[in-house]
Amino acid sequence: MKRPLLAGSLTLAVSSLVIAGAGAPATAATANSPQPKASHSQALQDAAAQVTANPTAVKAGAHDQFQATNVVVDADGTRHVHFNRTYQGLPVRGGDVIVHSAPGGQLDSATLTQAAPIAISVTPSVTDQQAIAKAAKLFKGTKKNSTATLAVDVTGEAPKLVWEVVLHGTGPDQSPSHLHVLVDAKTGATGESWDTFSAFVPEGVKAGKTAAPATALAAPAAAAAVAASGTGKGFQVGNVTVSTTQNSATSYTLKDPNRGNGETRDAQNQTTTNDSPPAGWGVALNDADNVWGNNALTDRATVGVDAHYGIQATWDFYKNVLGRNGIKNDGVGARSFVHYGTNYGNAGWDDDSFSMIYGDGDVGAKPFTEIDVAGHEMSHGVTAATAGLIYSGDAGGLNEATSDIMGTMVEFNANNAADAPDYLIGEKIDINGNGTPLRWMDDPSKDGKSVKCWSTSTKNLNPHYSSGVGNHFFYLLAVGSGQSQWGNSPTCDGSTVAGIGNDASTKIWYRALSTYMTSNTDYPGARTATIKAAKDLYGTGSTQCAAVEKAWSAVSVAPTSTTCGGTTPPPTGGNLLLNPGFESGATSWTSSTGVITNDAAAAPRTGTYYAWLDGYGSAHTDTLSQSVSIPATATAPKLSFWNKITTEETGTTAYDTLKVQVVDGTTTTTLATYSNANASSGYVQRTLDLSAFKGKTVTIKFTGTEDSSLRTSFLIDDTSVTAG
Repeated sequence: MKRPLLAGSLTLAVSSLVIAGAGAPATAATANSPQPKASHSQALQDAAAQVTANPTAVKAGAHDQFQATNVVVDADGTRHVHFNRTYQGLPVRGGDVIVHSAPGGQLDSATLTQAAPIAISVTPSVTDQQAIAKAAKLFKGTKKNSTATLAVDVTGEAPKLVWEVVLHGTGPDQSPSHLHVLVDAKTGATGESWDTFSAFVPEGVKAGKTAAPATALAAPAAAAAVAASGTGKGFQVGNVTVSTTQNSATSYTLKDPNRGNGETRDAQNQTTTNDSPPAGWGVALNDADNVWGNNALTDRATVGVDAHYGIQATWDFYKNVLGRNGIKNDGVGARSFVHYGTNYGNAGWDDDSFSMIYGDGDVGAKPFTEIDVAGHEMSHGVTAATAGLIYSGDAGGLNEATSDIMGTMVEFNANNAADAPDYLIGEKIDINGNGTPLRWMDDPSKDGKSVKCWSTSTKNLNPHYSSGVGNHFFYLLAVGSGQSQWGNSPTCDGSTVAGIGNDASTKIWYRALSTYMTSNTDYPGARTATIKAAKDLYGTGSTQCAAVEKAWSAVSVAPTSTTCGGTTPPPTGGNLLLNPGFESGATSWTSSTGVITNDAAAAPRTGTYYAWLDGYGSAHTDTLSQSVSIPATATAPKLSFWNKITTEETGTTAYDTLKVQVVDGTTTTTLATYSNANASSGYVQRTLDLSAFKGKTVTIKFTGTEDSSLRTSFLIDDTSVTAG
């Protein structure tokens, strides 16, 4: 390894911060990532003090307490701290709040859906056992155990004391089930219910029959040892490289030490005997030569390849595109179980056990191990770890839409030849048996159940169908309206929408999810959240922000009090790139692990941080990129950067290269290529013409490729894109 690796994100998980009534001291747990320049513990303490000093801003009463769950510190020091709320010691469903503070810690605003301070009795008239008995009538399948927790629900018109009953077991379709039922603690009436096992296919939808079932079981696992690179022959993903663990000279396991030890196991066609897949459940998938599957269902490892590749693709998307280190941002990988149940026609994410299950499908049906299925389901875990969107009302639709959006972006990022990227959900499963997908993003109403335009009644739909509004919005934002290679997207208001591309659209949605959405955010609230996110990322009055407004109006989500407004340029002024000298770490950039660094083994041109591509002395590729909008009015737009190349190679042959590229949709243009032959004793300024990209949102990308011997390092600092 050439140098220590750095964290790629400024978002940290915080285990506990309690503000007891009137200003108890705030404490922060040790984070899993290195502290950035801004102090997260200070951000937490300041946010706690602001909640205490400004109770009306968060609708807090004398009996409220707040526990921090996440903290984000932006490059400019702006803070965003997400708190859960309790009332008289009881959890408050829908009572969470995000405190947004200025770099100095002063309260800027608060994001929440709770309308007023809570003032209700917490003495129940119904016992926990009576509540469980009421809720049990709603459970379908085999119930194993139940719990009841007293809570306050503020998601309705008025706060209500409820028992939140959780019924664990197995559903009639063999799915794990964790059915939550709200029972009025005063009257005993049952209210909302939802399952925290997130199934890919909605209840009542059955897969078509087009393939064949799997056969023979795998061998037991051996102890894990070192990382290895295996050859996978999948059914859905084709021939791919899979990251495995080598146990001995003749024993490998489908466990990925490069991605938090994410593991794929064989469920042996069993369903869980507990409420969730426990540790050690199923059997490890082992192989003697590290070649897995045969592209057919006659080998049980074939769909294991699909699922394992799905873990890799999802991890890499969140890490490389969004700077998130695993589902919970804690570096821990998830488990996947293939061959779950007997002819099980579904797949799903179980947040209780932090694992995925995949069915082989009904007799003659295709297995559910598709790339966007993996990305979709594991993104439910990301949503649970960030906004915590509840699974009902508009928030439920946003929860499902987030998984469809991120699953689709996982598919685009993987760019797998056997599963070409598109805006179709579950198309390779052939769920209907006629070649059509489960859902369409360009026009969600094509499935006959999803809605493409929002209304006040959208909240009454199953989240799989109310998700259509969010999916339609994202497609319009990324691709635009009308006919394209991806589909034909209408608008609800008859307008024309120009897309801004996947990269900007994805980053806007993710920042809105992780920084501005709370558990009960509705579609109008999502409009507000994404506008704020676009302004943060691209500036007030930016093309991207205007596109967000236009896309929401095009799906009938009307303007709110939050608008793009003004013509203020991005924070960097004349430089269209954000964080151009890397002094805020990986903020605003997408890069390979460790590329943006302050490692003293090399040196920046100015400041403390710089980008270091390659330098390993072995076959290796590093990338560094950022999306940028080049004004149509630009006179002579240029990309400029300072570059230093050091090498152990000799001669003028280009063994190791640095390509400077512009990605415009699906087209990549290489502006210049530098190599070991261009080695320099110091930094050299490079300036390249961007005139061909005026009026477009493109991605500036640096790709460093090193061959198998003799190291070459490509250093980059002080970048800029100017309009001229």
